[in-house]
Amino acid sequence: ETLAYTDSNVLIYGETGTGKEIVAQSLHNASPRRNKPFIAQNCAAIPDALMESIIFGTVKGSFTGAVDRVGLFEQADGGTLLLDELNSMPMHLQPKLLRVLEEGRVTRIGAQTGKKVNVRVVSTVNQEPTQLMEEGKLREDLFYRLCRISAYIPPLRERKEDILFLADVFIQQQNHLNHRQIKLSREVADLFMAYRWDGNVRELKNLIESATEVLKLEDEIRLEHLSSYFMTKMKKRQM
Repeated sequence: ETLAYTDSNVLIYGETGTGKEIVAQSLHNASPRRNKPFIAQNCAAIPDALMESIIFGTVKGSFTGAVDRVGLFEQADGGTLLLDELNSMPMHLQPKLLRVLEEGRVTRIGAQTGKKVNVRVVSTVNQEPTQLMEEGKLREDLFYRLCRISAYIPPLRERKEDILFLADVFIQQQNHLNHRQIKLSREVADLFMAYRWDGNVRELKNLIESATEVLKLEDEIRLEHLSSYFMTKMKKRQM
């Protein structure tokens, strides 16, 4: 709530699966920009050759096959732009992103003039930012522009008090969807608390959804309902 009411750019750092995008969406929903667009883009999902045109937009005729395309900054004007997994952005595009952040103007590929945009940028990385800069994956000047405010999301193994709370949230979601009254058995709850959760919240959510799908008329998730990969990992850990 504190971060939501500032207008500064935010950099969220945490391991894969900790829920960084959910935090970013929550920041937007609680902010004065809530009625404006929230545009999310996973940078790792865009081929390098297309990333520049998708983020900044294009003008028809600027290159073979180019059409007038609105980029992510223009789509997010007035709202929030989430650049997920920013560390996947090629270094040669980072200066252009920095220029947009500094000037508040975005220029489409092939355009002669830029357009004023008012966008709050929330970015996420799944490695420690200083390590990314040392490895040459993140420009230092861009980091300081994006990281006016930073937020670290600890892995699930470091916040064990959240495990059963989140498990219950995911179970209730499944109960709502399937009109059930499923709950977690004590033996599974104990196992969850002992598990390392390398896949973090995403792994927990997937495990709950998988377990509820194999339940028939039963209303309790027990050991036999858990995925085989999960039980195999637990057995190896005990060996």
